[in-house]
Amino acid sequence: MFSTLSIRARITLGSVAAAMILLLIALVVVRIAVQDILTEADRSLATSDLTPFVADITAHPDESVDDPGTGVLVYITDPNGDVQVNTLPRGITKEVTRTDPGDTTIVVQDDGSDHDGKATDDDDALSFVVAGRTLTTDAGSWQLWAARSTAASQLALHGLDRILIVAGVVLLLGFGLASWGLASAALRPVNAMRRKAEQLSGDTDTALPVGGADDELAALATTLNAFLARLRASTDREKQMVSDAAHELRTPLAALTTQLELAHADFGNAEALAAQVTAAEASVDRLTSLATNLLELSRIETEASTATASAGQLVDEFTGSIDRARLLGMAKAARVDFTCSTVDEEARFRIGAQSFGRLVDNLLSNAIAAISTGGGILAALSIEVDGLHLEVTDDGPGMPEQFIPIAFDRFSRPDVSRTGATGGSGLGLALVQAIATAAGGSATVDNTGDGLRATVLIPNM
Repeated sequence: MFSTLSIRARITLGSVAAAMILLLIALVVVRIAVQDILTEADRSLATSDLTPFVADITAHPDESVDDPGTGVLVYITDPNGDVQVNTLPRGITKEVTRTDPGDTTIVVQDDGSDHDGKATDDDDALSFVVAGRTLTTDAGSWQLWAARSTAASQLALHGLDRILIVAGVVLLLGFGLASWGLASAALRPVNAMRRKAEQLSGDTDTALPVGGADDELAALATTLNAFLARLRASTDREKQMVSDAAHELRTPLAALTTQLELAHADFGNAEALAAQVTAAEASVDRLTSLATNLLELSRIETEASTATASAGQLVDEFTGSIDRARLLGMAKAARVDFTCSTVDEEARFRIGAQSFGRLVDNLLSNAIAAISTGGGILAALSIEVDGLHLEVTDDGPGMPEQFIPIAFDRFSRPDVSRTGATGGSGLGLALVQAIATAAGGSATVDNTGDGLRATVLIPNM
């Protein structure tokens, strides 16, 4: 039930409940303290009632004790044990005759019966504070008792109880209203953020309002704005990818359509039909490669990879990529050389062995596409204490300097394309960067003057 209430109501009820407990404890402490003060006052008054009798007995130990005034409750016995004065109620008298007075005070409950002695106005009182004293004279020891009714104190306590209850209720109501107001004020930025969120659109740069105070709500608004920025960036990337993919797919699809139309026209010419089918197969291969690369990019960017690989596994993938590159480079009589050094053979990396092989394959295939006939490529792999270093250098024409900052963007190609002859989709370097970034590393390219160098750095675990 409590969990279904609004945050404002829960804060208010919780605050009132905590305040009620603390207030109850405080009221109990106050009442006990006041009760102790009133009891101590009654004891002092009872003791003061004995003072004139003590003075009289001390001055005239052989004379009878004077009768007390009206309302004074005393019980006095002489050294012989005879009762000189007794104005106490009967119940109190029974109690004091069984007690040695010494110099003490006691609280006694009376049964309300008549006393042996003069009637008093306090006969109806049920509780008395009784002070006792033993007075030693030359004639012997006198025992003196004086009693004070606690009726006035009880009335004062009852009045205090009513005041405390009323004051407590008023304080709780006031505290509840204050808690409701403070909770409303504290949640006002949340309501502002909610209203703003209802107006947000993915096509705008509008952000949630961040309060001026450096508090939790401002931190929440900042975090949500950062999340919105990432979400919009992701949406923009997806829109751009769809647009670029549609653009890239349009050309091979148009070519495939034309090739199939030509194939229909060449049904009577076996050689021409075979040529058109071969060309159509190439277009299909390009479409398949493009779709595969797009799916791989999407998988890498949306799924957190948990695959790991050892230094030995990555070296094996690297040498396998070199072998595949040499086969691809045979058409250009390309020289594909490599170096490999492993300083830390126990190192492990947050990258799957197959993903690393694909990364190397893309770099080497790009290099082979860029070089001229008889050109050379050097791939260098070094596994150091701080991580993996991979460099692929070719002696091709390099890249225009203005293109290098966007070389890893999807479907990006330089004006003077390094892969124009092969009809590359512009996804190779994008895949390289995505794989390296997913492993916590980085990928860069730069011109060396004699060609292009691609560098990949991946830290070890």
